[in-house]
Amino acid sequence: MRVLMIAPTSFFNDYGCHVRILEEARALQALGLQVKVVTYYKGRDLPGLDIVRTPPLPWRSHYEVGSSRHKIAFDLYLSGTALATALRWRPHLLHAHLHEGALIGIALRMLLRVPLIFDFQGSLTGEMIDHRFLNPDGPWYPLMRRLEVWIDRQPDVILTSTVHGARLLIETFGVLPERVIPFPDAVNTEVFRPPLPEEIPELQRLRGEWGIPPERRLVVYLGLLAPYQGTDLLLEAAARVVRRDSRAHFLIMGFPGEAHYMARAAALGISDHVTFTGKLPYEHAPVYLRLGELAVAPKMSATEGSGKLLNYMATGLPVVAFDTPVSREFLGPDGYYARFGDAESLADWMLYALHHPEESVERGRRLRARAVAHYSWRAAGRTLLRIYQAVQQGLRPPAWARAPARREAKTPSRLRIGDGGDGWGRQG
Repeated sequence: MRVLMIAPTSFFNDYGCHVRILEEARALQALGLQVKVVTYYKGRDLPGLDIVRTPPLPWRSHYEVGSSRHKIAFDLYLSGTALATALRWRPHLLHAHLHEGALIGIALRMLLRVPLIFDFQGSLTGEMIDHRFLNPDGPWYPLMRRLEVWIDRQPDVILTSTVHGARLLIETFGVLPERVIPFPDAVNTEVFRPPLPEEIPELQRLRGEWGIPPERRLVVYLGLLAPYQGTDLLLEAAARVVRRDSRAHFLIMGFPGEAHYMARAAALGISDHVTFTGKLPYEHAPVYLRLGELAVAPKMSATEGSGKLLNYMATGLPVVAFDTPVSREFLGPDGYYARFGDAESLADWMLYALHHPEESVERGRRLRARAVAHYSWRAAGRTLLRIYQAVQQGLRPPAWARAPARREAKTPSRLRIGDGGDGWGRQG
């Protein structure tokens, strides 16, 4: 089977949806499918993956991630590249990522008459608001909202990275339930894993290279640096933690805007307790996460997935996250849940986790077991192939199972953390 993936982003770029695209493609290739990815002209080529890039824009040779008016031109170029590639290669199925990819896929499906799968990773208008590219009270919002609804209702099947996303599509955007399949992010649990005893000296050497004192208790963050990712709140919380426990140290792995956030850390008086690595290649992430004693996930988006949670879980790290449906879905009863958007609550829970090491280690162990049992890419690839085969045969994959209702997070004083439901467990 030939699968054309449409990726309206600078693939590969070591974060977020890029990791999902990469791991889906690799899982499908392992099952014998041919996968070709069409994407923007910037990004990192990867061995063993067939990537087709657009020509560069003559007036925009450099750009940052995120929303931009120039993205319209990028997507027009991508449309032409996808069309030319599809006419030459004649794929059996289109797999579009993000709403822009779905819009291109809708046009190609009408021409090629092949099924279209849409990989939904969050609301289009919600993400534009998160990036401060769209004003929810402005004149463009109703138009963009109607466009989003129309796009959501066109594909043969929509895959969602969370059960929360599936509920959003059905209850808010009016998509038929039989077209929506929760297909959670997954993780390679053989690569992302706890450290082995013989690896400890090398990890200690790596800490030393970054100037992290050996007595420090290391809290790790992996991902983009941006307000909607909670980076500002993370630094505010870190300052509170350091004031109460000078042994705490924060290893922040990500980009862009490192200089801005380093200046912010300096203004908060915690430069000696925060290490910024800058952009970290995806293949280095497993080793760097093994340095940590605790992981933090302060993402502020209410609709996007959070694949970093699975990397943390597979590494066996206890996790402090804001209390969102997505966090509850992945972490279940073993997460430490801070009040949404509250830096003080985030700090309280990080301190609690650091000051209760036996409990935290056990939570990390259970999170690792949860990742292995429910979120492996090997099982995910087989599930995705079955969905492809059903759509090709004109069958509707079974409707998604409704997730348990969200439960409220407890406060640190009650010492009962996380009793949320398990969400959607993948079948092997």
